[in-house]
Amino acid sequence: MQKVDIAIIGGGLAGFAAAMRAMDFGFTTMIIEKDQLGGAGITNGALSSKTFWEISMEYTAARRRSIVSGNGDFFIPFADVVKEVNSAVGIRKNQLKIQLEYFEQEGTLKHMYGFGRITGKNEVTVETSSGKEVIECRNIIIATGSRPRYLPNLPIDEKIVVTSEGLGNWNEYPTSMVIVGAGVIGCEFATIFSNFGRTRVNLIDRGGRILPIEDEEIAKNVERNLEANGSTIHRHSTLKRMEIKNGMVEYELDYEDGGSKVFHVQKALVSVGRVANWENMGLKEIGLTIDDRGNCQDDDTQMNIPNIYAVGDITADLALVNVGEVEGRHAVEKIAGENPAKLRYDNISTIMFLNPEVAGVGMNEITAQKNGKPYRVVTLGYDCIPRAIAKRNTDGFFKILVTDDQEMKILGMRAMGEEASAAIQAVSLLISMDCGIGALAELLHPHPSIIEGIQECARMLKGKSILKPGTFKKTMSCRRWADGKYDPLYGVPEKA
Repeated sequence: MQKVDIAIIGGGLAGFAAAMRAMDFGFTTMIIEKDQLGGAGITNGALSSKTFWEISMEYTAARRRSIVSGNGDFFIPFADVVKEVNSAVGIRKNQLKIQLEYFEQEGTLKHMYGFGRITGKNEVTVETSSGKEVIECRNIIIATGSRPRYLPNLPIDEKIVVTSEGLGNWNEYPTSMVIVGAGVIGCEFATIFSNFGRTRVNLIDRGGRILPIEDEEIAKNVERNLEANGSTIHRHSTLKRMEIKNGMVEYELDYEDGGSKVFHVQKALVSVGRVANWENMGLKEIGLTIDDRGNCQDDDTQMNIPNIYAVGDITADLALVNVGEVEGRHAVEKIAGENPAKLRYDNISTIMFLNPEVAGVGMNEITAQKNGKPYRVVTLGYDCIPRAIAKRNTDGFFKILVTDDQEMKILGMRAMGEEASAAIQAVSLLISMDCGIGALAELLHPHPSIIEGIQECARMLKGKSILKPGTFKKTMSCRRWADGKYDPLYGVPEKA
């Protein structure tokens, strides 16, 4: 029987981050991974899908230049795209492997490939290809991640009808495809395949617009760009059935107006969320609190059995790589007695790889209005930002929400456009510091840069912007929301 300070079940990015933090404290640690180091976050999640997106953005730009210059239609085989994605995945996996092997030689980190089951509050039994082995441990961290949700009425075979795990099985661009799920991941893959220009993409949207958890102007801009790229959005529709017939996909939609229609496409991608990996792990058997969806009910990563922790997608918190990594590190710090400040989730930065890129932190207007408290909101279009003008790419905007008082503390921000993801960190920091907008208004930003737009938003809220929203009503606005409605343009310039 092996004995360690910490047994980590799951070698994905959350579990790996926990293991590396454990090295900082000198804990003896065991990583137990079922099949692949790095988990879905690398193999068929964030890294792989974003590599697909980066290639598709480069592809569409090269294809456009080739056609305009008269050199014909630029083409890269889909197999080459998949090879490049796999190369990126391999690089990252190899980095994790090298570091794991380094600490194994040091004698402080061990790892096993097998299925880990908690058989006692200080015991994990691992089923390997050669039998079972029991690990005795002072602490356990559950970091088993998640997998794509399968809908029982869909014929998912990971060849014709696939989840994100089956895209690498395709040998060529499908001539046509349908995507089930109009949330962030579904819209990202609609963007990717429409960018390649070889696939007619259909997207099923149960409601009146895609991205239902995002503000309307973001959803409308993404819709417009998808449709301009040849995609079809099935609005107000419900998937009645889907079948594989003669190697093709037949699906039928029911519409809100009572009508129905049958469609035929070559492939289908199902993107309806993910489910936690918790089955057969002995969690309920030893008394851990699990909700109906299989998520561990933790208190700041700590479970109801105090020496057992849960991090990453297995919890009911945000299923994001950066969140899982932070939670993994946080759990180890609690084990070490560091008494870290309780984790906050109101300043988590997110990126949506759409066309154009979308980034956010904190509240958007949907969540702010559900909160019911008045707020102030400022919007500035990229066409008022010199760097965006220089780039000849003004498709985008900044939007910042603040409290409706003199402090104007930042509630949230959304950025849509080129370099959006690089523009939100300062705002994320100010949210975590519970600061007002004034610091951004006075900060000297580099010129010309996209982030100057953030400064101009802050100045508008302070009533001292260089460009006045009353002059450019279509691209600049500064409003107050209260009692279910917006006040007209406001803002009195401060005295000199």
